[in-house]
Formats: sequence, structure tokens, C-alpha cells
Amino acid sequence: MNLTTEEKAMLNGDLGEPLRWAIDHQVKVGTAFDAIDMVPVSQSHMMVDPESVGEAGVAFLENLANQGARVRIPMITDPRGVDLSYYGPLGQTEQMADLDRRTIAACERMGILMTDTCINYQTIMPPVFGDHVAFGDTGVVIYSNSVCGARSNFEGGPSALAAGLTGRTPRYGLHLDRHRKATRRFSINEMPETLTDWGVLGATIGKLSGSYWEVPVIEGITTAPTSDKLKHMGAAMASFGSTPLFHLTGVTPEAGSIACVGGEKLAIETITPYDLLKTRSNYGSPGDPVDVVVFAAPQLSLIEMSDLAALCVNKNFTVPVIVCTSPQVYPDATRMKLVSTMEEAGAKVLQGTCFYNQYAREIGEANGWTHLLSNSAKIVNILGGYGYKPALASMEHCIDSAVAGEII
Repeated sequence: MNLTTEEKAMLNGDLGEPLRWAIDHQVKVGTAFDAIDMVPVSQSHMMVDPESVGEAGVAFLENLANQGARVRIPMITDPRGVDLSYYGPLGQTEQMADLDRRTIAACERMGILMTDTCINYQTIMPPVFGDHVAFGDTGVVIYSNSVCGARSNFEGGPSALAAGLTGRTPRYGLHLDRHRKATRRFSINEMPETLTDWGVLGATIGKLSGSYWEVPVIEGITTAPTSDKLKHMGAAMASFGSTPLFHLTGVTPEAGSIACVGGEKLAIETITPYDLLKTRSNYGSPGDPVDVVVFAAPQLSLIEMSDLAALCVNKNFTVPVIVCTSPQVYPDATRMKLVSTMEEAGAKVLQGTCFYNQYAREIGEANGWTHLLSNSAKIVNILGGYGYKPALASMEHCIDSAVAGEII
């Protein structure tokens, strides 16, 4: 790789061991992907929940902090594994909480901002068109690439941390124009309506695409979707297909037309109502039992919190309902009495976490939860691997099912 004078000094260890480790890691990643050099990045976002990091990972972070590591660009974090204000009743242990506390302490010593969110593009500092960033969460990456027009690959935890320390990342993949062109062309016959409908569309296209290097362009979107609809579609597409970028003709910034993304000669693949029903039918049926209802993955925006609270008025849940939002949304939702409205109905609102990365298997075993219902296509795709039998329904049907104790 072609390195600048400063990058060579980092690699030689002239600027300290943390930077030597970081640039060495990046050179190895870049070499694997045939990157010719590094590209400066304006932000970094790291998935650092203790369930993923583990004891060894926390010790690694502490060692870097002890060596004086400091980030040189704004660096933020994905949801944590534990809401430290409420974890015992969920079945999480003190050991889990202590691992989280150590993670937070080590990150803060390095100057990392503990934002604990997977919706930073809705709450903190959305990247702008053409902005090169180093983001770790798949839902964050696909939204930032597609809706914001920024540029990021899926950065693993060490790579995101290295980017925060060096202020750059290897120039490969979606940092290059040629990898942002459409490779698959899809057309839809009818507009999705609910957030779940948009998630199912994303899941269906993700499954059909099936590769990180496929870039779908979607035609037939007649009105611009809301941020939350695009959030659910992108998160599901990334979950079902490892997709980091999509284009919507006439909606997303790089796709003013099909020709803008090089898709005019691609064969059109039509997404039919049957295709969507086939995806949805894998996740529950009316009358199925419900042990727990979860609203998460991605964390809920303030608008989603408002919509959910309205559905909770005069309700009495017969099964647990878990709601996950960001620390940035939670204070506003509390001030507007959205949190109290949900909790009066029997829900529990958690901040700074997301259900699937907060020891979901252990929580399920501790509470005897197997049948999980959500309006998130992303989370039902993930939780089948955690011992659950996940089911999918709209937000409204999830609330009605939480009252009835079975899928409505």
C-alpha cells in the first residue's frame, strides 16, 4: 500500500504502540482487499457491546487505554449490552454489568463518545453526501451509504477502532465509485405501508441479492419513504443479504435516475406480493403463543416512540414488552410522557441497548421466553439463532398480541 510520511511513522512505532497497532491492522485489511492507499474519514462508529467483545476484548481495550491511546476523530459507539439502570429483572448478571462498566471506562479513557446507538444517523451527526466514514453496525452502514450518500464499508470492531485512532481507513469497497454502481435491478408493483412492510421488502431483496458486493437498485417507489421506513428496509436488507448499499430511483441521492447508477441495462426482477408473503410467512401465524414482544433492532426513533405510546393508551399487557431506544431519544420521550405511557401499560423501556446484542439467549433462558414477536424484520432474522421462535407483525398487531397473549 502507498503510505504517507505520517502513516509510515505510525507503522514504524514512532508515534506510539497504539497507533502502530492500528495502522498495522489497517494495512493488513487493506492488503487483503487490494487497497492502494488510505482515505481520511470524518467519523468512526464501533460495535463494542461486551457480549461481542468478551473478556479478552475488554482487556485489549484496557491495554490500549493504558498505553495512552486517544482517538483523533469523533468516534461513537453502537448499543451496549446492558442498560445499567435496569438489568437484574431481565436475567442479566452482575458479571455482565461489570464487563460493560469496564468497556465504558476503557473507551472513555481513549476519548470515545459513548453514544450507545445504532440510529446515530437520526440522532447525532448524520454523515453527508460523499463523506468518507468508518462505521461498524450493518444498519448504520447501509443507511449512511444509501440514504445519506456517505461512504463506508462494514467495519469490524478492531477496524472501526483503528480508524478512530488513525483518522483513516483503507480505500477499498464502497469508498470507490466502481463498487457503488447497481448490479441488480428490482421493480415493485405496490408501495409498502407499515414499517414491517418496508422491512419485509428489504429482507426479500437482501435474500435475492445475497452478497456484500451486490448493489440493488429498486424502481417503483412512488413517494419518498420516511426515515424510519428506510431504516427498517435497510436494516433488514443488510441482515438478510449482507447488503451495505441500495439505491431507490428518484429517492436516494445517487439514483436520480436508473442511468445514474449504471442500471439501465440490467435485467428487471419484479418483486411480487407473493414474494413478500413468502418472506413474511416464515415468521408466525395468528393464534401462535407469545412469550415476549420486542421493539428493537434498530432502536426506536422519537417518532416511533410516539406512535408506539399512542397504541399503548388504555392497554394492559399480559406478556412482557421490551422497547429499546437510544440515550438521545430517551430524555425527550420521557419529557413527553411517552415512556410513562408505555410503562403504565406494562412495557419496559430500555435505553442504550438493543435486544439482540444484550445477551438475548441468556435473557430468554432466564425468563423462559421462546415465542418472541416483533415488528422488526431484522430482529426476527437474527433471533432464530438465539433459541427463539420469532414471529413478525406490524406495530399495531404486536401491541394487540401483547394484550391477548397470542398473535392476533
